Amino acid sequence: MKAAVYYENGPPSVLKYEDVSDPACLPQGIVIKVEAVSIEGGDSLNRAGGALITHPHIVGYQAAGTIIEVGAEVKNLRVGQRVTTVNTFGSHAEKRSVPARTAWPVPDGLDIRHAAAIPVPFGTADDCLFEFGRLKAGETVLIQAGAGALGLAAIQLAKRAGATVIATASSDERLERLKAFGMDHGINYRTQDLVAEAKRLTDNRGVDLVVDPVGGSTLQKSILSLAYRGRVSFVGRAGREPMTVDVSTMMGGNQSLSGVFLGAEILTDRVHANIQRHIDDAAAGKLKVVIDKTFALKDAAAAHEYIESRKAVGRVLLIP
Repeated sequence: MKAAVYYENGPPSVLKYEDVSDPACLPQGIVIKVEAVSIEGGDSLNRAGGALITHPHIVGYQAAGTIIEVGAEVKNLRVGQRVTTVNTFGSHAEKRSVPARTAWPVPDGLDIRHAAAIPVPFGTADDCLFEFGRLKAGETVLIQAGAGALGLAAIQLAKRAGATVIATASSDERLERLKAFGMDHGINYRTQDLVAEAKRLTDNRGVDLVVDPVGGSTLQKSILSLAYRGRVSFVGRAGREPMTVDVSTMMGGNQSLSGVFLGAEILTDRVHANIQRHIDDAAAGKLKVVIDKTFALKDAAAAHEYIESRKAVGRVLLIP
């Protein structure tokens, strides 16, 4: 099969399009013919500095397609069924092998490209908002990097739960596009003081919850934007800045900071059911999946470069 691989960590240019061996099907797993790859933020971080589990390494968490092989111990999935999948690596290829537990059936009528982009962003957003963020109707949530896939998912889920939604983005144009997904107020972090604006929008009270996938200096601003008893769900380091954060201000406000990693609980019944619910809701038109741009698999290097330009609104896909 063809795959986008690399032999060493580095910039997008380390990605090569090569022939590699087909993946083996494990007894409790499946193999799919990949029809769409959703490039996750963790994919570019792993390419830049993560472990090379295979050699050459095929990076990638998330892809959707049709099952072409089923392991002997798998009873709930069948050859020919459409699924969306998650695994620690291997998405950037024409075929991938995954545990059956991290595959979710795709309902008829749901675009396979949209299905590819659901599990990690929507599952993570759900955990940030509800499992660890404890968001309630009537509260105010600040969603950092609102134009990313996680941000777009969080905006929709928070608004549906009855929250007031504030989101940040790098331009007024990007913020304008977020209104259609449920954003009530936008903050242009390039031209506005994020903390001051968050306070102004809440009558100087602060926000009840922040979803922060950026980290670095942005995480400090998230903490300083909190109301009394406010919470931060910290879920990534997309900003790629050193993590030097002062949490001393949190004590006086009885505030909390929670790290969130979907992968730690993705095998649980709770997370598996949450992701399937979001897939079904997308199929029913209750949630929107935003695809910014698609690239051919052979152009994976260009796709990663585009992602790192931070121009995308939503997910960037590879199509084998």
